[in-house]
Amino acid sequence: MKNLIQQNECLVIGNVWDSLSAIIHEQAGFKALGTTSWGIANTLGYQDGQRISFDDLKKVVSQILNVINIPLSVDVEAGYAQDRKGVVDNVLTLAKMGCSGVNLEDSIPNQGLQNKDGFAELIKEIKAELLNNGFDNFYLNIRTDTYLTMENPLEETISRAALYENAGADGIFIPCIQTDEDIKAVLEKINIPLNVMSLPNLTDIEKLKKLGVQRFSYGNAMSDCIISEIEKLTNKIVKDNNTSSLYNHDNVITKFK
Repeated sequence: MKNLIQQNECLVIGNVWDSLSAIIHEQAGFKALGTTSWGIANTLGYQDGQRISFDDLKKVVSQILNVINIPLSVDVEAGYAQDRKGVVDNVLTLAKMGCSGVNLEDSIPNQGLQNKDGFAELIKEIKAELLNNGFDNFYLNIRTDTYLTMENPLEETISRAALYENAGADGIFIPCIQTDEDIKAVLEKINIPLNVMSLPNLTDIEKLKKLGVQRFSYGNAMSDCIISEIEKLTNKIVKDNNTSSLYNHDNVITKFK
């Protein structure tokens, strides 16, 4: 994962939620994938927010790893554990499974942002454990949820980003940051890659690359789009008592191993 992120380039991470979505993304030409916790949870019949177990997550990750040949980063939300050691162990488990990185966030579902100093210590512990076990190239993409939880988040975002960088983060992910001005302000204060997430008004990858963004992902947008289409089609079948709508598009046959 690390060697794919280059200066003056923007690595687009394809967000997947199961084996089939992973196969399709790889065949389309994506160089790296990342799971979407939202998409995985929905597939298993749950809402997002660590409502599935870490064992459930591992099963999906294992299935994806078995069908792809490109790097996979895993969205571990807040770590799927009740204490710091549990989070460290879970990240190490994913590294041993063959994952290339994780996306770890500094907020806890239904609780809000964690204390940034304590979270920085967690990053240090994870980094040390990875290095002690020979996972030097494992990519710690650390997500700060300031733009999801605060009204005027820029100053706190910069503070947290710098702190997390010093603690060992390989990249900083700021979901819902949107303006050129805020993106530039963050980039001026950090020395590691910035990851931003696709939004309705944040879709131009070439523009983001020119700003200095080096990693771009679209989170749950793809899985939501697919589910929305399924809802439309199923409702139409029930309404019309007819399945013709299933054939009003070009069918692309995915090639399996």
